Amino acid sequence: MSEGAKWYVVHTYSGYEKKVADTIQKTVKNRNLQELICDVRIPMETVTEVSDAGTREVERKLFPGYVLVKMYMNDESWYIIRNTRGVTSFVGPESKPVPLTEKEIAALGVETIEVKLSYAVGDSVKVIDGPFDGSIGTVTEISLPKGTVMVNVSMFGRETPVELSFNQVASLKK
Repeated sequence: MSEGAKWYVVHTYSGYEKKVADTIQKTVKNRNLQELICDVRIPMETVTEVSDAGTREVERKLFPGYVLVKMYMNDESWYIIRNTRGVTSFVGPESKPVPLTEKEIAALGVETIEVKLSYAVGDSVKVIDGPFDGSIGTVTEISLPKGTVMVNVSMFGRETPVELSFNQVASLKK
């Protein structure tokens, strides 16, 4: 996340999420506040609906009545968001805005974090942390959402699959 700009949750009237998001984006564009209010999102999920007519993919709001706003919090940005038609309050104690944590942002899938690994499936790696420290193994699977890598480590003459985090493994390639 860029330093200073944080994600905040804004409570809206139910059904007004799209209108609120559009209004905030128009206000930001009209007042040239792109560096103050960076992004506005409505968390959505794709679900499969089954009916007599068959199955179809439908986008549905993950949290009806809420909009996520990435912004630098100051009096001006607070005033703009708070006085947008359809907004009832920021989420937080006594309507004081509380930013989302990195973990919450990752869980919502709001921001994608680019991960560059020096190894790929099939590469030999060395375990540099944890109970298997110093072991050498082969990468069998990489899970970007979980931030883990499956490595086959040789123990007692047998290949044993071990799940490790990205920072517990280093490539043997130079």
